[in-house]
Amino acid sequence: MAPRNQSYSSIKESSPILDESHHNHALTKMDLKSASSIIDNDGSSPSQRRTSVVAIAAVALTLVLFGKNILQYDRSSSLKPIGPYQLVEAQEGHSFFSFYDFFDGPDSIGSAGYNMYVSEDKAAELDIARVITEEDPLSGVPVDFVHMSSAPTKKGPRDSIRLEGKRRFDHGLFILDVRHQPDGCGVWPAFWLTDEAVWPRNGEIDILEGVNGQTVAKTALHTSDKCDMYAHVSPRSMTGGFEWITGIPNQFTGEPDFKTAKPADNCWVMAQHQWGNQGCTAVHDRDDTLGAPVNENGGGVYALEWDPENKAIKSWVFSSIHDVPQNLIDTIDTAGLKDSSKQVMPDPHSWGTPYAFFAIGEGTGCSADHFKNMHIVFNLAFCGNVSGNRFTRECPAVAKKFNVTNKEGINDPVWTCNAYIESDPEALDEAYWKIRGVYVYERESRKPKKV
Repeated sequence: MAPRNQSYSSIKESSPILDESHHNHALTKMDLKSASSIIDNDGSSPSQRRTSVVAIAAVALTLVLFGKNILQYDRSSSLKPIGPYQLVEAQEGHSFFSFYDFFDGPDSIGSAGYNMYVSEDKAAELDIARVITEEDPLSGVPVDFVHMSSAPTKKGPRDSIRLEGKRRFDHGLFILDVRHQPDGCGVWPAFWLTDEAVWPRNGEIDILEGVNGQTVAKTALHTSDKCDMYAHVSPRSMTGGFEWITGIPNQFTGEPDFKTAKPADNCWVMAQHQWGNQGCTAVHDRDDTLGAPVNENGGGVYALEWDPENKAIKSWVFSSIHDVPQNLIDTIDTAGLKDSSKQVMPDPHSWGTPYAFFAIGEGTGCSADHFKNMHIVFNLAFCGNVSGNRFTRECPAVAKKFNVTNKEGINDPVWTCNAYIESDPEALDEAYWKIRGVYVYERESRKPKKV
């Protein structure tokens, strides 16, 4: 997804970090004359002033000579998230919406969905954001499920939901237990992490995103420059692989190049030889991990581990709710218990090999600072720059029925998609979220052991 209030044409790159060499260079530039001027005004004697200046000069010289080692010691001795996981948020039932703000307004320029996001009050009035109690087919006991959907309007664009998490994260383990996800032609749901105000510099991670009834799960990273997975990810580290791309227009002729194909392994939103804002995209090795197949199997669990200290971002999908690892079942079932001693903590090592793996951090092609200060976003969009532009190709039967042409008499896929959405088809009854819960964990902060 594209963050709201962002367009791809206004991206500016700059380094977010001042490296140690610049820091030490700044220390050598310390203005001792200015320090002396301050001392001259305090009423002290000349000998006292000379002593003070000498002392400041000595401190400055010490920092210049040994500053790098001092800085390294401070960093190594600080607390880091390297311990076991601890529960941060258990978003369930009637407390679910308290973890989010409802965004009220049109979709972003980058996404341009044919929908209007509404406030919490309006969503309640339309009955498109609610909590209902149903029997859980797994446990046989009543459970509160969160339902989110959309509603037609006289103007055409549907009223829909976009939730933006209140808490910000720099790392974590994010688990979504979803029993039904929006599906169908013209439908574009997403569950993701981003920092809209500093996009793409602070990154974006798409955990669950479907377009026009897709059935293969993907995890995509969208970043600023210098975040590349090429030669840094072993094929053995994941069961899936990077999405392959072809047909990118030649930069001189504009003609699609179908002779060249490459993996989408560069996360920069403006990477050459990739589609605009494609990012690095890992795809699942099975075609029943998203959309209708997951819904038909009773739902699934999507988990993303963002672990910069261990130099990785990983994704798992358990696309049948009946195939979830026991540790993950116990983790979800006990997350809401008031007695924390009875809560089971997640152990990703027991879940098997992830389908997606991205190398981040020191020694990789993507520094960890490409991802920071992000929050969770849920949204349900329609048509727009992705689902709309691909509508005629991916939903040919529906597109033929609602065909809308431009002035040249050529099919316009976005207008055609909009016309379909305006008709309020019965198929849109499948465009809803049914969520058991979202569970967020962070590693306990500990002091690293000296090597």
